[in-house]
Amino acid sequence: MPVKIVVAGGFGVGKTTTVSVISEIPLLTTEAAMTEVAAHIDRTGHVPEKTTTTVALDFGCITIDEEIKLYLFGTPGQDRFGFMWHDLTQGALGALVIVDTRRLEDCYAAVDYFEHHDIPFVVAANRFDGRLEHHLEDVRWALAVSDETPLISFDARQRRSVRDALLSVLHMSLARAEYSSVVG
Repeated sequence: MPVKIVVAGGFGVGKTTTVSVISEIPLLTTEAAMTEVAAHIDRTGHVPEKTTTTVALDFGCITIDEEIKLYLFGTPGQDRFGFMWHDLTQGALGALVIVDTRRLEDCYAAVDYFEHHDIPFVVAANRFDGRLEHHLEDVRWALAVSDETPLISFDARQRRSVRDALLSVLHMSLARAEYSSVVG
């Protein structure tokens, strides 16, 4: 069964890294070199090592078991590419919304998008340099995420950590879909 999962979040939160570290096929990416103008617009101050940016999408896939294969669609993170999110989220079972706790103000748009479009999502705080700037409950409060929305921490550079985060999305999304089919 093919399952579409969206990997979303703001600029420089680790979306491309997340998809690339777990994908069993070579990553399909639309990374482009950052220009000086783009670096200024995108406020790269917290991620000065970032020299490329996704301008359309990232795509990868991972086989979970003999029945389920996840197709991962990574969104661009900049506001100017936000118009693409509608197409990328069409048919998605759920989303992994990655946040950078060093820049919570850049995370509101992604959380709001999935809440507004009623797409099930898990908020995943990426552990940059192995740590979080804020405790998860403080992140939940700052982002005004309901208690029903899973909030986890993970490391986008570690395959097992990404696997566990994606499994959280899958389990939560399948449970919601099952509940909807019983109730609806």
